[in-house]
Amino acid sequence: MGKIIGIISIKGGVGKTSVVVALGAALANEFNKKVLLLDANFSAPNLALHLGLVNPEITMHHVLNDQAKADEAIYETEHGFHIMPGALQHRRINPFKLKDKIKHLRNYYDVILIDSSPVLNEEILSTMISSDELFVVTAPDFVTLSTTLRAVKLAKQKKTPIAGLIINKVYNKKFELSLEEIEDAANCNVLAVLTHDMTVLEALSKSIPSTMYKQTNSTIEYKKLAAAILGEEYKDPRFKSKLKRLFSKLPKQEINRTIFKNDPQRNSTRFM
Repeated sequence: MGKIIGIISIKGGVGKTSVVVALGAALANEFNKKVLLLDANFSAPNLALHLGLVNPEITMHHVLNDQAKADEAIYETEHGFHIMPGALQHRRINPFKLKDKIKHLRNYYDVILIDSSPVLNEEILSTMISSDELFVVTAPDFVTLSTTLRAVKLAKQKKTPIAGLIINKVYNKKFELSLEEIEDAANCNVLAVLTHDMTVLEALSKSIPSTMYKQTNSTIEYKKLAAAILGEEYKDPRFKSKLKRLFSKLPKQEINRTIFKNDPQRNSTRFM
């Protein structure tokens, strides 16, 4: 049985969809898993646009309106994973049908990543209800953190466990919030720290997942997060990183990933 993971935020511009694409590519290509990316940002779907799929004939909206089966709305990509896109022009749908429409897909995929709406509405609630666990994407600033706290509170109310936080667009400046400040406020562990990287924009312009474009610090971080999700090991192949591990203190997110990976409660429901 595959695991359904929701990627959420309640603020646009934090790079949530780019995170979904990059993480999906890492899971599929680095660890040879069957992966489906699903666009549940029903009002403004753009997951397919990140991958160069502009006008899919059958979409998630057709599935929710009972005009097609879920299997008919799935497209194979050249990047090793499948996607279920949304329709740019569409009729009103009932987002709460999502869980029932996709539950059988667990039999075909190791991991299903849901790209949620960035707005506090029925759409993000449907992602929370449909997911086994959630990752919250945030940035290291007060404005984004305030919306992150709302997402965390709402997820807890819906009783969907939050696996952890993904901090994106980090500049490593003194004015940014520290990992400890973010964790204390959200009462959640940070599992990945992604530095601001122009390579992500370059990859987006070519409709390629950033983890398949060039090897950067963020690329390695995605692969480490993917390994933690799967309960597997990933060793950074870079020589400088090996030296750093010998003589430097482990980053906070490294420690958190180890704890997360070895969590016995989570392992008892692992999809492997």
